[in-house]
Amino acid sequence: MKLAVQRRALDRPVVPENQRFVLTRQTAPDVLTTIHAIADFPDQFLVFRRILIALSSLKNLGRIGDVDEVLQSMADRDESASATSFGMLSGFLWAIPVLGFIGTVLGLASAIGNFSSLLTDDSDVAGIIGPLREVTGGLSTAFETTLVALVIALFLQLWITVQKKAEEEFLDQCQDYCLNQIVSRMRADDAIPNRQDVPPELTSVVHSSAKATSQTG
Repeated sequence: MKLAVQRRALDRPVVPENQRFVLTRQTAPDVLTTIHAIADFPDQFLVFRRILIALSSLKNLGRIGDVDEVLQSMADRDESASATSFGMLSGFLWAIPVLGFIGTVLGLASAIGNFSSLLTDDSDVAGIIGPLREVTGGLSTAFETTLVALVIALFLQLWITVQKKAEEEFLDQCQDYCLNQIVSRMRADDAIPNRQDVPPELTSVVHSSAKATSQTG
């Protein structure tokens, strides 16, 4: 559910579609204002948090080359955080078959113990039926425990695979968004001989963007 909310930010442009707009140290604060107009808490959105940190670096340092490095560093950090978030589930995935095998061993131990006591007893056929039921009951517990554990581990592994793929695709989309919205629009201040004020298209982005207030953290 959180991933679906995070994807909404990818539909909100933060710079004008007009190709004449360039992102410089002077226009960076206006883009930051646009982001805050789009979302009440932009730092809760992964892609907006990347842009906020990158443009804050551009506003303070004024070095265009550092912005791409900051975005790449944030992308690596987000990928690492995504992989780490599956650590607990991976631990459960490892533990479930182990618990199943423990149940198997206990069931077999019970069956073997009952079978040993059966061999030592001098009973007729009618007296053997009761202990045999205990032996088969232990074997049933052993195999059923393994079966349940393997089925649970299978479904959990499939769910983790699907979820990892969805998060990896989202991270790739975030990187493409930053490249299209930020990196491709950046220009050094000295590369614009007749730099004009911010075009009016940037203001239209602020007014046309809907508030994304459904983020809960």
